[in-house]
Amino acid sequence: MDFEDIETVAVLGAGNMGHGIAEVAAIAGYDVQMRDIKEEFVQDGYDNIEWSLDKLAEKEQLSQDEADAALERVTPLVDMEAAVGDADVVIEAVPEKMEIKKDVYGDVEAYAPEDAIFATNTSSLSITELSEVTERPGQFCGMHFFNPPVRMPLVEVISGEHSDDETLDAIEALAEAFDKTPVRVRKDSPGFIVNRILVPLMNEACWLVHDDVATIAEVDSTTKFDMGLPMGSFELSDQVGNDVGLHVLEYMHEVLGEQYAPCPLLEEAVEDERLGKKSGEGFYDYENGGVDIPTDAGREDVEHRLLAVMANEVGKLVENDVAPVGDIDEAVMLGGGFPDGPAKLADEAGLEALVDALETAREETGAARYELSAGLEAAAREGGFYDDEEAESTDYESISLSYPEEYVAQIELDRPHRMNTVSPDMMDEIADAVDHLSEDDEVRAILLTGAGDRAFSAGADVQSMASNATPLEAIELSRKGQQTFGKLESCPMPVVAGIDGYALGGGMELATCADMRVASERSELGQPEHDLGLLPGWGGTQRLSNIVGEGRAKEIIFTAERYDAEEMADYGFVNEVVPNDEIDERALELAADLAAGPPVAQELTKKAMLAGRDDTDAGLEVEAQAFGHLIGTDDVMEGITAFMGDGDPDFQGK
Repeated sequence: MDFEDIETVAVLGAGNMGHGIAEVAAIAGYDVQMRDIKEEFVQDGYDNIEWSLDKLAEKEQLSQDEADAALERVTPLVDMEAAVGDADVVIEAVPEKMEIKKDVYGDVEAYAPEDAIFATNTSSLSITELSEVTERPGQFCGMHFFNPPVRMPLVEVISGEHSDDETLDAIEALAEAFDKTPVRVRKDSPGFIVNRILVPLMNEACWLVHDDVATIAEVDSTTKFDMGLPMGSFELSDQVGNDVGLHVLEYMHEVLGEQYAPCPLLEEAVEDERLGKKSGEGFYDYENGGVDIPTDAGREDVEHRLLAVMANEVGKLVENDVAPVGDIDEAVMLGGGFPDGPAKLADEAGLEALVDALETAREETGAARYELSAGLEAAAREGGFYDDEEAESTDYESISLSYPEEYVAQIELDRPHRMNTVSPDMMDEIADAVDHLSEDDEVRAILLTGAGDRAFSAGADVQSMASNATPLEAIELSRKGQQTFGKLESCPMPVVAGIDGYALGGGMELATCADMRVASERSELGQPEHDLGLLPGWGGTQRLSNIVGEGRAKEIIFTAERYDAEEMADYGFVNEVVPNDEIDERALELAADLAAGPPVAQELTKKAMLAGRDDTDAGLEVEAQAFGHLIGTDDVMEGITAFMGDGDPDFQGK
């Protein structure tokens, strides 16, 4: 089956994952046949799809017509033959039990077309073993979505021992058609990539508490605030479900050996039915207070132990050719929401220190889980998972810099897995990029955008900034943001912000420093800092009023509300609102139009307007001096000649 021939997708299972996958496929334009064993199950799944599509339309991430059309493409079924009889791809998302899945494939095989591809959504079970109960192991692979499938960008495409390259290529292309990012898992190994990193991490957190090395509060404070991960380790375990984590861990233990022995602390939680958020109690009590993680209880030794365990797993995946290090980092960032991949985090901490942490733990406990992997040992000898050449090949990590049109440079905030939130590292990279572009005579306009379609930038990466910050450090952080964003105001060329999705808090402050702003219809903007007991600290209290006036600026900041793009256009903040599917083209078109303007005049105009903000007389004097400077330039003669001849000027900045 070639990707181009795929038209109909059967999804087996209408639970959380099944109906989510069915919705994603339907939004992408495929006919979807969603099947479950009982009418009530499949109807519940269908109702959930309808509710979700309506929510997407309400948030303007889809039009209502698009949502209605997607729902019409979903057919809820109980009969297996009707579900798979004409399917090009069958995506199985039944409960995570090997025997249940095997039984399902026995039924599917009887009715599915001979050339149909089978893809299992298992999070850890053997692709090879499942494929061997079918008559088409070459047409079988893993297609692991993450929960919830509608929002999570990652799909692990997993090769079994028998999977044909054509099968894997088709499923990767299908994932891309679903608007997901596929990452190839080259070998069938328990946990694949993301769970192979996250599950041992959660297990090690349990061992640290079980062995009285640290408390739950210390571990989660370290994980969430010192390491900058989206959740504390125990918080994540409760969110996933402690029973789910234990099930995956037991399978890894069975297949991979003693290094993956579940911690008794986790086993006891499951035995006591403290399954996490879904049961009302796990490692945290969700009926009496919920999660309360201190920001200042982190410990360096705990951080090194957890990083060392993750780095050891990265080493095993690399040495066993499950995935290259870059793919591992990408998968964990997309699937786990990490600020950086585990290999990059390990390199930053220093592999020698992490190897020492493992060896010390092995000596103190004798536990097999601390045995040093050959992959980590080799990386430590080389000085890191990433060599210098690889590091130099990527100029930036949090942003990307490209040149989409002549004279236009595009800075894209490139942390879509964290909704392009602004971290200190990102600020450093923005400052460096603007400085670099300001010295480049071939750049006459900057286009500022955010990767993905969910957010231009949802604000500050609070976890990487606010944790353990002293008042003096917070002051310096505020100054850093003010100065970094201010470089866009003072740079010599026009800056256009192309806003698609959320522009909140620090993200809106960043957009404020652009000279012009174009937004998609689905965009939401606002300064929510007062809801956190803060205030806009990267220039928002000063710069916003220069655009919308003091009264509107106070309204936006004091109410902490979100405003749609049309409202912000009425306020004068957004220059133009365009349909969602036109934002990229229109923002680039505007940047290119500005890049065709007179560069010297544009630079001096920005200087005059900045100078006049607080002192009109100073601004007028800069304006007069600039006018005198420009009157004798080649650009003025070019402009006059073009005007008299009714043509377009070709400004050269001279």
